[in-house]
Amino acid sequence: MKDKIEDIQKLSKINFKENTAFFKKLKKKLPKQFDYLMNDLHDDEFSKTDCLECANCCKTTSPIFTAKDISSISKHLKLKSDKFVSEYLTMDSDNDYVLKGSPCTFLNEDNSCFIYDFRPKACREYPHTNRKNFHKISHLTMKNVEICPAAFNIVEKLKSILNTNS
Repeated sequence: MKDKIEDIQKLSKINFKENTAFFKKLKKKLPKQFDYLMNDLHDDEFSKTDCLECANCCKTTSPIFTAKDISSISKHLKLKSDKFVSEYLTMDSDNDYVLKGSPCTFLNEDNSCFIYDFRPKACREYPHTNRKNFHKISHLTMKNVEICPAAFNIVEKLKSILNTNS
């Protein structure tokens, strides 16, 4: 898996200009039923992908923790919210709470999540490829294709489908 992650990081850098142009074009002329297409691509990819084999997102990046996430996780860990924040989180440059470091504090050795049932919304939705109005988060997707093999595959498949249809 490590080789695959290194490959997508290299390919993402090589494809950066192409992907930037693709998403710019996509925003100008969105195909009909685009959200359905994205859901299908997402479901197809994740029928073949086991995140527990990779967990690169958990090893390299931090999700944003909302107030609701902080409250839920704090209760689960039997900590006061302010204690949870001071122990695990920091404020980033966008004034969002994120983990103090990586890999994720809650990542187990087998790549499972210690707080899985209480994980932040950003983790539950990652890599955001089945999100409604996916075309509006291209900046986030450009980052995710460097981290997540599934996101990389979904974007490559999307480009293939739409470039053959245009």
